Amino acid sequence: MASLFVLALTAVVLRVAGWLGVTPLTSWRAVGRTSSSVMLLFTGSSHFSSMKDDFVAMLPEPVPRDVRIIYLTGLAEIAGAIGLFIPNTRRAAGVALVVQLAAMFPANVNAALKGIPLRGKPPTTLWLRAPMQLLYIALIWLTAISEPPKAGKRKRIRIRR
Repeated sequence: MASLFVLALTAVVLRVAGWLGVTPLTSWRAVGRTSSSVMLLFTGSSHFSSMKDDFVAMLPEPVPRDVRIIYLTGLAEIAGAIGLFIPNTRRAAGVALVVQLAAMFPANVNAALKGIPLRGKPPTTLWLRAPMQLLYIALIWLTAISEPPKAGKRKRIRIRR
């Protein structure tokens, strides 16, 4: 839930900055991408905190319960978050992050089904965790992978009767 809070709070702060005239933040696409990056920096860094042991416990069989996997996924999240800021790497980072988020989902399912605690608290329920994961994937897809809409005139469609 903390990741969703970080994402939402960052989006609100960035969008307000856009309304106040910070030109790069006037687009929802830029705000969504930057909010995703901040959230991923937050979640990626948590892989190096005392939470790392909780993350190891979440790993489903047959994945080995090795803290190096947690460090690797944390580094990948941080690298992907940084990659979203760089126009030349944005799309590749987005694809890698979508793949990673999908690959990490079984660990979240495992934690929810087995009641594996996170920071001593019960895990996020699966009915909430699944839509959150889909939100993160969709946001990265829409802001980093898919082509932005072309600026210019709209094409009129004529309907013949």
